[in-house]
This record gives sequence, structure tokens and C-alpha cells, in this order.
Amino acid sequence: MIPKRYRQMHADHPEYMRAYEDLGKAARESGPLNDREVALVKLAISLGAGLEGAAHSHCRKALEAGCTPDDLRHVAMLSAPTIGFPTMMRAKSWVEDVIDPKPE
Repeated sequence: MIPKRYRQMHADHPEYMRAYEDLGKAARESGPLNDREVALVKLAISLGAGLEGAAHSHCRKALEAGCTPDDLRHVAMLSAPTIGFPTMMRAKSWVEDVIDPKPE
């Protein structure tokens, strides 16, 4: 699921978005991490930075890259010593939003 605002940014500024996506591709290809590892790192960064939308997106991408729900939960739990227990609980809730969505 691509968020509406992201799609709108593509429609309004296609050249800018191509450059942005090319930067992401270059970053991924600049080192030895495989797709699964990259997905977990990007999830961890999103959780640590407190970016809910990015965390949801990177959870979905990590699952597509072959990560398991338990892998994603583990990433969230590993954050506790660095970002604190309450913030880890918030991060874990964002992971659960994707892994086990509740009907509204």
C-alpha cells in the first residue's frame, strides 16, 4: 500500500521523486547488506526516529524481503536499551499494526 501523499508527491514532482528514489537505490547498492538485512536496518532506523508511517512501510517491505513477524518484533524489542522501554513499546505497537491489524 503506497500512501496517498507519496503518490501525490510523485504526480506533482516526478523528477524530484526519481532523484529521491535513485538516492535510496544507490544507498542500498553501496554496501554488502542483502535485501533482508537492509529491510531490518531501515525498520530499526524508522522505529528509533519515531516515524510511524515509515515504520509501517518498512515493516511491509521487510515482510516482502522474507523477514518473519518475529524478526520484526525482535527489532522493536532490541531498541529498548537505546531508546527506552516506553518508546520501545510504541515501536512494537507500530510493528503489530502491520503484523496483526485490528479491524476498525
